[in-house]
Amino acid sequence: MELYEYQAKELFRKFSIHVPAGTLHENAEDIYSSHHLAGNRLVVKAQVHTGGRGKAGGVKIVNSIAEAFTSAGEILSMTIRGLPVRKVLVEEALSFSRELYLAITLDRDRACDLVMLSAQGGMDIEEIAGNSPASVIKIDIHPHLGLQEYQIRELIHSLSLDASDRMELAAVIRKLYRFYNETDATLAEINPLVLCKGTFVAADAKVVIDDNSLYRHPEFRSLRDINEDDPLEREAHHRGLAYVRLDGDIGIIGNGAGLVMATLDIISQEGGRPANFLDIGGGAKADVVRKSLEVVLQDPDVKGILVNVFGGITRCDEVARGIIDAMEQLEVKIPLVIKLCGTGEDEGREMLRGAGIVPVAEIVEGARRIIGLVRN
Repeated sequence: MELYEYQAKELFRKFSIHVPAGTLHENAEDIYSSHHLAGNRLVVKAQVHTGGRGKAGGVKIVNSIAEAFTSAGEILSMTIRGLPVRKVLVEEALSFSRELYLAITLDRDRACDLVMLSAQGGMDIEEIAGNSPASVIKIDIHPHLGLQEYQIRELIHSLSLDASDRMELAAVIRKLYRFYNETDATLAEINPLVLCKGTFVAADAKVVIDDNSLYRHPEFRSLRDINEDDPLEREAHHRGLAYVRLDGDIGIIGNGAGLVMATLDIISQEGGRPANFLDIGGGAKADVVRKSLEVVLQDPDVKGILVNVFGGITRCDEVARGIIDAMEQLEVKIPLVIKLCGTGEDEGREMLRGAGIVPVAEIVEGARRIIGLVRN
């Protein structure tokens, strides 16, 4: 679950991470109520779940409340990377002597958390990291030992800071790591982290919370803005389905996250492009299978569907019944390839054959068949 900048900063305050004074507005007229910001240079920032706001014109520095009103009206009428701007954050513009990049994230390849620090913060950090990888210091965090003091010293060693600023930066790193752990975040990013008269301030913030941890954080549920979710993902989650939309043209349905991920990999290895991840879960009945097909078929980019089910507590004949129901109730005009194995597979395959669907025996065979049908 990705948070807006203003939400992330509200949480930062609770962990004593300094952030600029600011106010949130959904319409430009309300900005005139921000009297405590009057007399300062201000920055008006679009609140959307995407990067590149500055380059898109979604961040503007102004010299007065009146200018902030004008800029807010312009920004609230914008769409940035397909997302309409519904809120703006108006903050005091900071005067600073240094700007850094600081982040803690989950490195899935290394199976551990990773802390990153760079002396070059700002809008082009991705480009900087790509062109000059050595400019971003990265340190793995041991999953049991956590972030150690010697690692913090190693992080800030290469920065030309005086002793007091080093101590202040070390304190910010500790606070951000505590924040990252206690909120079950998968990303806590400050870019830029600016030095203002001896104090480091989070001028921007990006936070992603692990959805699977929300049962531990009921207070975070209200932070989700469903308007920012992909419409199909929102519909799938409303139906209780584990669904992630991708950018391919072959819909994938399976039971169990591992099996679905393996199916995505096989499609990719055979030269296809998965359009989604959809896990119907264990013990899924026919109606769940039908709902899954309905969701996948709503994606206009999907040109074919591959169903891969291993029957344990999920019965293959129930899956077949759901597929047949969907075929009868929906206008399915794209090819469908089915692979069933396990509990009730003989009954399920016989039901599919009776409906004119010939199931495949092996998943690689199924992947090749659906890719060929889509291409043709």
